[in-house]
This record gives sequence, structure tokens and C-alpha cells, in this order.
Amino acid sequence: MTSLALDPRTTALILIDLMPRIIALDTAPLTGAAVLERCITLAKATRSAGGLVVNVRVERPGVDVQPEGSELAPELDPQPGDVEIVKRTVGAFHQTGLDDVLRTRGITTVALAGIATNFGVESTGRVADEHGYDTLYVTDAMTGLDGTAHDFASSYIFPKFGTVCTGAEYAAALTTPA
Repeated sequence: MTSLALDPRTTALILIDLMPRIIALDTAPLTGAAVLERCITLAKATRSAGGLVVNVRVERPGVDVQPEGSELAPELDPQPGDVEIVKRTVGAFHQTGLDDVLRTRGITTVALAGIATNFGVESTGRVADEHGYDTLYVTDAMTGLDGTAHDFASSYIFPKFGTVCTGAEYAAALTTPA
């Protein structure tokens, strides 16, 4: 990857579906626990640089009681200033107010990570692109329900909609003057 520089004031890290019931799924190439750990590191780096952290979780529509494990993983330890978005579809934009939240805060770049690569992450990334955001895919901080699908999205789909990077590249770019 080429040099990446991010202005943390206009960058949001969007973490997709890091909920106990989803973290526990059989995933590849990483376990949900490994993705959670990497996302916690990214969130700390983002906050430290002055960027916005957005935690997205899914609720099933039309259900009075959500399945056990539908809350955010407690290890995420949301901080004041973080945003929590509740979605009821695959992606994080549809009828959630996410676009309004980002625009109100002057966000122009979104970095995506979480579970699952070729569902919530990919869907959110495609719509972010449609809304005109510069989109980063932090592929070593996400995992799929299938390793082949994760690899295909990371190598073929994501480069068409944004920039593919590692967590280390993302964190280093946050400290680079824009």
C-alpha cells in the first residue's frame, strides 16, 4: 500500500456488529475474539488521535426481546464522545441516522472493521462510497463467515470502493499530519 495520511478530526472508525452473539460465530480467517481485540486497539488509537469511534450493532426488527448477546461487547468500553448506532438491516446506514451523525461532525473519511466482512462491513462500505465518503477497509481487523468470501471481498471488492489497509497502517496514518 502507498503512503496514507488521515486527519483524525475528519475520520471515523466504524466498528460493525461486535456483539457477543456475533463474536461467538464460527468465522474465518480470524476468530471473533481476535477481531474484537484488534478493534479495541484501533478504537484506542482513533480516540487518542482525536477521531470518532462509531459502534454499530444489529437488532432484529419486529422482535420484542432481542436474542441474548445482542448488546455491544463490554470489552469495547465505549467512551464519552463515541457514537452507538443500532441497525435493523445488513448495512449501518439505512434508517439509522449514521450519515447525519457523520456529516454533522465533519467526517469525510470512514474506516471499517468488524464482523462479518462480506455482510455488514461490505454493505456499509458500499453505501459509504455512495454517500461520498473516503472509505478505508481495515482488513486485518475484520473476519467473515467464510475465509474464501473474506479473501474475495478484501482483494477484489474493497479496492474498487476504497482503500485497503492494515490496522498498523491505519493507526500510523492517524498520527501523520494531513
